[in-house]
Amino acid sequence: MKSLLTIAESIKKDYKFSKSYDPKVEPCLKNFLRFGATIEGTIATELVYETTVDEEHQISLNGVIDRVVKGKDGGYLVIDYKTSKRELSEFDLYQDRQMQGYAYAVHKMFKVPLKSITVAHYYPITNNFVHVKYSNAQIRKYLKDKIEEVWRIRKMKTTEFCASRNMYCNWCGYQDICPLFSSTTLIEQRISGWKRQKKRKR
Repeated sequence: MKSLLTIAESIKKDYKFSKSYDPKVEPCLKNFLRFGATIEGTIATELVYETTVDEEHQISLNGVIDRVVKGKDGGYLVIDYKTSKRELSEFDLYQDRQMQGYAYAVHKMFKVPLKSITVAHYYPITNNFVHVKYSNAQIRKYLKDKIEEVWRIRKMKTTEFCASRNMYCNWCGYQDICPLFSSTTLIEQRISGWKRQKKRKR
């Protein structure tokens, strides 16, 4: 516990958090550790996946799943840890596209029926655990929408892709070349420098 608090303090400067989170850090870590101790059968953490949706048109889904657990009954539990202020209800989670994608990925990777997969959000700040299952029809609709979304993007022009700030910017690894964080001139200089370095390494 002490080592986790030390790590939390050391990396806090790298992220933008409200000071209101400070008193919540220790209870959050305690809940996280207690919850983790109750989970048996973990088969993957930080599971990176890429699953094909349409092989002919080279459309696939990818992502990273926080934790996958296999139960003694053969069922699978997919856990996504959340530290946001807003918690989803079961109804909200049932509509959650990210978790639908996780369910489909586990279904494909481990060859398990969707009815045997439970997806869940765990909120260590409040110790709340929200979980649901998806139907085959719902996942089919999710995949259909994803394929349509890919085709919409493929048909877009380069000038239609504009950067927009959102909650994920703090964790983005591309801020160095993002027009929201750097000037066009600076971005061009960085890219040119990277290209020169790449040529020298050849």
